This record gives sequence, C-alpha cells and structure tokens, in this order.
Amino acid sequence: MKFTAFERSKQGTGASRRLRITGRTPAIVYGGETAPAQIELDHNDLWHALKKEAFHASILDMEINGTTSKVLLRNVQMHPFRQLVLHIDFQRVEVGTKLTMKVPLHFSGQETSPAFKTDNCLITHVINELQITCSPADLPEFIAVDLSALTKGVSLHASDLTMPKGVKVIKRGTNDPVIVSVVVQAVEEAPAADAAPAAGKGAPAKKAPAKK
Repeated sequence: MKFTAFERSKQGTGASRRLRITGRTPAIVYGGETAPAQIELDHNDLWHALKKEAFHASILDMEINGTTSKVLLRNVQMHPFRQLVLHIDFQRVEVGTKLTMKVPLHFSGQETSPAFKTDNCLITHVINELQITCSPADLPEFIAVDLSALTKGVSLHASDLTMPKGVKVIKRGTNDPVIVSVVVQAVEEAPAADAAPAAGKGAPAKKAPAKK
C-alpha cells in the first residue's frame, strides 16, 4: 500500500496546531541508521487509509519528493472526541531486520464445525490479533484461522495455528494464548406439568343453610 508524505520544516506545538488547521497531520518517521524525519500528510487521505486493515498490518510504501521507502505504522494519536488524527509515527523497514508486529486474525469455517453445527456450543473469539516476529519479506497482512474442525469443549490455542513461513508467535513464558473458546451450552429442561390437584382441593366451599 502506497501513500504520499511531505517534508515538514517547522516543529513545536504551535506549528503542529497551525498545520492541522490547513488540513495536514504532523508525523515522524524513525528507525535505521537515518536520523528521524519530521513529515506531514494530507489528513483526509490519512483518515481514509486508517480505515483499511492493510495500513495497520503491512509494510507501506511512503513517497517523499519522488523517493519511496518502506515503513510500518507504529502509533496513531487521535483527538479525544473529534474525528481528527493529531499525530502519527512510522518506522523505517530495512532488509535484515526482525519485525515485531500485531497481526489481525481472519476466522472462517465456524458455521460448518461440529461444535457449532451438531453440538450447539457457544464459540467465542477471545482475541482478534496476535503478536508475531518475522522478517520484512515474511510479514503477513493477516493470519488465517480455520475453525471448521472445532469440537465440543475443546478450545483453540495459538500453538494450534498453522503459521505462515518465517512467522513465529511471541509468547510470554509458557503462556499459550487461547484464540477461540468452545463451551457447551446448558440445555434448559421443560418445566414438569403441575400435579393434579388433590381431591376436593380448590373446590368451592358449600354455604351453610341459612338459619330460620
């Protein structure tokens, strides 16, 4: 995915505020052996790009003054209540470096799994992204998760996934994150029919004869 950036000469809070008034967003690109560069982007183009999953989870082609370089989106600072991007950070991508990224998960096959189709289990997507490490050339836009083999009471963990070539999941110690949980739903029993009322119970009481 490609986008256009522009060099930014003025820095500071006041300069950034004036820049936003003109419809531009201040940004920075850092990493590698080159010094961090102050840049700016068209806010409307950036706003639409941020709605695309690929802009968050793939290597981007950034063009400045006719020169293209590889970068990754690293941080977005949003206004607390307005639809406004205040600042954005990019990291340069160089050959030979290892990347650490959070990549989205794309789920499929849930409706055809035995857990869903036959056993009426409750299937919950516990997490929707995984932190991985890989080289720039191996970075996937997403990781496919096939749920068609889910069975009753057996949850899906990170270790159960088939990872793309060169991609490894980052785990914390021995932790094996749960990706999808499968829980058997309790079946409510129909209430039993009320027992027949005892003989005489509920029958209208007979009135005593009036005294003369």
